[in-house]
Amino acid sequence: MAGLVHGLLAHPLTRHLGIDDPRTTELRLRVIRSKAFLRRLYGEWYGSIAATFAPGARVLELGSGAGFLKEYIPGLITSEVFPAAGVSLVTDAQAIALADAALDGIVMTDVLHHVPDCLAFFREAARVVKPGGSVAMIEPWNTSWSRLVYQRLHHEPFDLDVREWTFPAGGPLSGANGAMPWVVFERDRRLFAERCPEWRIVGIRPMMPIAYLLSGGVSFRSFVPGWAYAPVRCLERWSGLETTQAMFAAIILTRV
Repeated sequence: MAGLVHGLLAHPLTRHLGIDDPRTTELRLRVIRSKAFLRRLYGEWYGSIAATFAPGARVLELGSGAGFLKEYIPGLITSEVFPAAGVSLVTDAQAIALADAALDGIVMTDVLHHVPDCLAFFREAARVVKPGGSVAMIEPWNTSWSRLVYQRLHHEPFDLDVREWTFPAGGPLSGANGAMPWVVFERDRRLFAERCPEWRIVGIRPMMPIAYLLSGGVSFRSFVPGWAYAPVRCLERWSGLETTQAMFAAIILTRV
């Protein structure tokens, strides 16, 4: 089903490229900028992430290739796992190429669920982020609605029953478990506190049950014009669906 939907609705810029092709990552930035509704959605995500940090904070973004968060956080250190346009550091989330306590924070959008070993990332983040610093991220979330979408219509695995916070390493985007953020921060919240005592969960804010779907995301054509963004977001908030049927969550951790 996911393959059929993708074939019918795929955005023409990325239709013929493999998901792990570095050109796909760079073209996705063009997709985001060209779709008014999606551009406003990312602007909301980036604004909420940027609000976590004081002006002048030294912040690293993981998985920067398809985004424009540096427009919201001046001096942002952009990074990817492969060389890409606009990226200042090639590094891996499980072995960050920076010195101890070099950062005030780490940010990422749709990245954690692509990290094969989440525990390795949390330990590396604790090494490079100063006490009092933060990790801020936007990630897929598990609800009855999102589970239906992710498991039936999305190409990435969404496995809620994994025993550990790992999955087999693959390509930078093809290797994934979309359920991992929920597994770590909700299902295994007590275990997270035990395994990662350097980190405290400050907040988890579920969001966007329908907005991202209407945008078409980075892979599909948009289903709505840009002017519809504000009404759609108002509907999501006022209906109560944002808390019960969210597809994403904004997650903030503080370095103890």
